Amino acid sequence: MKAAEKDGSQQSSAIARLRDRLRKLYHGRTPAAFRFQLVAVIIDLAIIAFFVATPVLQDKPSFLWLDYTVAALVAADLIARLLASNDMLRLMKQPTSWVDVFILLTLLMPTALANLAFLRILRLWSLSRSGSLWQHFEMRGLRPWREASHAVINLLTFLFVITGFVYTFFFRTGAGLENYIDALYFTVATVTTTGFGDIVLPGIAGKLTAIATMIIGISLFVRLATAIFRPAKVFFPCPQCGLQRHEPDAVHCKACGHLLNIPDEGN
Repeated sequence: MKAAEKDGSQQSSAIARLRDRLRKLYHGRTPAAFRFQLVAVIIDLAIIAFFVATPVLQDKPSFLWLDYTVAALVAADLIARLLASNDMLRLMKQPTSWVDVFILLTLLMPTALANLAFLRILRLWSLSRSGSLWQHFEMRGLRPWREASHAVINLLTFLFVITGFVYTFFFRTGAGLENYIDALYFTVATVTTTGFGDIVLPGIAGKLTAIATMIIGISLFVRLATAIFRPAKVFFPCPQCGLQRHEPDAVHCKACGHLLNIPDEGN
């Protein structure tokens, strides 16, 4: 009995050390942690590139090997982030975790969920919500561009989601699509309301897809333009109400009036 308790205690201690190590890597600010986070971001970008290229690669003999390799990487990252979290249940309730689980399912069942594979690009949106990505922005003095970067990522994610949807569901319906590039061309032309008319999605479903693409796409363009051209604001959470964006010279929070102490470069 004592031996079993000792083994259990050792296992618990090993898991605790592992979780502590992962917390330092995922959430730390040491040079080693920054290097790890940078490598993780690079791997994420490579995975996203694979998702974008999937329509071109899916007929290749090595595609399944690549697919399952990416599945292993996504699963390892998800498990590691769960272990690094102080509250696993809360992390699993977050939309980014749902996205990762869904992506993992499409990777593990590429045939059964083939029609939903275009949603894998949501990993880009999930990455944009990663704190480690923006830590590197802040280190290089690019924090004011965070909101504009979010807007760019949202727009790119939308473009590739719609492109994948169009390619998946309209490729063989006489819409004039010959390949994935045609689907991307149609999406960009529709979002920008150019509408050359050389590719037209057939039927009511095609018209509804075009309408939704134009409305949402224009909204994302407007948000991007707003983020780029409006006066820059600083990110400083108000201790009282939590409002994060303030004017650079703000003394009081415009939402609750709480006295702020926003640091500047001279502090």
